[in-house]
Amino acid sequence: MLNYDKIVEILGSNAEKLLNHECKTIDKKLLQKPSKNFVDEVYAKSNRNPQVLRSLQAMFNHGRLKGTGYLSILPVDQGIEHSAGASFAPNPIYFDPENIIKLAIEGGCSAVATTFGNLALMSRKYAHKIPFLVKINHNELMTYPNKYDQIMFGSVREAWNLGAVAVGATIYFGSEESSRQIVEVAEAFEMAHELGMATVLWCYARNSAFKKDGVDYHVAADITGQANHLGVTIQADIIKQKLPENNGGFTALNFGKSHKKMYEELTTSHPIDLCRYQVANCYMGKIGLINSGGESKGASDMAEAVTTAVINKRAGGMGLIMGRKAFQRPMKEGVELLNAVQDVYLTRKIDLA
Repeated sequence: MLNYDKIVEILGSNAEKLLNHECKTIDKKLLQKPSKNFVDEVYAKSNRNPQVLRSLQAMFNHGRLKGTGYLSILPVDQGIEHSAGASFAPNPIYFDPENIIKLAIEGGCSAVATTFGNLALMSRKYAHKIPFLVKINHNELMTYPNKYDQIMFGSVREAWNLGAVAVGATIYFGSEESSRQIVEVAEAFEMAHELGMATVLWCYARNSAFKKDGVDYHVAADITGQANHLGVTIQADIIKQKLPENNGGFTALNFGKSHKKMYEELTTSHPIDLCRYQVANCYMGKIGLINSGGESKGASDMAEAVTTAVINKRAGGMGLIMGRKAFQRPMKEGVELLNAVQDVYLTRKIDLA
């Protein structure tokens, strides 16, 4: 297990900036902090039925982070989203979905998130051993020329039949297809809740116009924050979002609605403050924010993963969903990477900024 000193060492020159930062934008006292009683404190007061509460608690009670209120989820949907060859060539054992589930179990994850086919094939062997999260829609990437649209790959009832405790879906907010995707996913989430499953929404911004003058505003705090707010509005129980890298998308692109306090008082350029704005848009943390681990870059993966975890935790987030950094390397190294991220959430000395 990584102790605080080892985490400081991994963060290197960023340690002081990230570990000693005090957030003076949105006060931490306003946030719902993840805790062992999170289901009781938040979801139990909602319209979620007892079966949903049990499904959520199953994830919070599994893996190395059980009893903390934080989540560590292994997501492997890249075989569809990015093509199986491109995703699994670095480590071909993951063409076999059983190894995906084994990695999640060995890595001490709270749940494994992957496709209908992967989980269905392994359902009877593993559905009772680790919580299943079925990704129900995908961008299939086989249309030529490529188009970017999330389409349903199966039914919510089939996810329930294979033993899933949760379903996950993506909406490309800002895309031409976003209105249809919002309706589809909202209806799917309603059905999932009726059947007793939790819901996780990948809230991604997607529009070629969101890039301007060399700046990619798909990861702007204001745009991703609003995507989060739309996600919690359709009753997602957990929001998955990319870590913000900049801000001012609405003003730079001259669209949407904004207020000067969004940029002058509610955020700064500090990564923790930018992420806290994302958390604020998730009902001040009452709906948990998990950030994504991003692509694998090789030797820098450990430092990047630990950095993302520290930012998420100190901002008020609920954990990390990390895939490629873990499965595009030997399983033992993947387990070590997942455990390192979990150690950030287990280290009490690292707390809200």
